[in-house]
Amino acid sequence: MAAIRQDAWSADDDLILAEITLRHIREGSTQLAAFEEVGQRIARTAAACGFRWNSCVRKRYDDAISISKQQRQKRNYLKKQGAIPLPSEERLELPAGEEGGAAKGELIGSDALSLEAVIRYLKQWKGSVQELGKQVKQQEKELREKEEQIAALREINDRLSKQANAAQTDYQVVNDDYKALIRIMDRARRLAILSEESEEEKARFKMDANGNLERIE
Repeated sequence: MAAIRQDAWSADDDLILAEITLRHIREGSTQLAAFEEVGQRIARTAAACGFRWNSCVRKRYDDAISISKQQRQKRNYLKKQGAIPLPSEERLELPAGEEGGAAKGELIGSDALSLEAVIRYLKQWKGSVQELGKQVKQQEKELREKEEQIAALREINDRLSKQANAAQTDYQVVNDDYKALIRIMDRARRLAILSEESEEEKARFKMDANGNLERIE
């Protein structure tokens, strides 16, 4: 375990903290691992290193952090593409004015990305962007076709709805006429039965001398 120091942070301590933390960012490691490594180097706790980084040092290295993240993305991309493995130490620009550090624009690290790897990466990235652009255009075309199909189906649905409403109205009219006709026919049938019964009641017959029926009025 690193010893606990109570003295103030020096410029060299801040530089070591920055260099190790940025290296861990480039390599895809965690800041906690960086703080533990720094603590072992300068005999401080990882918590103290983390507090120093977040409260003071980090603000001076915003550009360097952005570059480190970009280099991490390039490293991961090139590894996936099967390119030549990147060196563990990549070049990185540090801000000017750091005592014991590099001047503005100076590069640190052992090796940088090869120009060929950068060109290959940019070409592949350009190809990916173009392919995505084609996919977007294709999807936009399909979306327009779907919208046109939906509009046509809505028009058909509206027309069929109107036809269905008209058919329902015609059915109701025919049904009402049919019921009225049934009522008229039923009434006529009852009147006919009553009329026949009345005729039978009125008609009387008698038998004549020859045995024939004769109607009596």
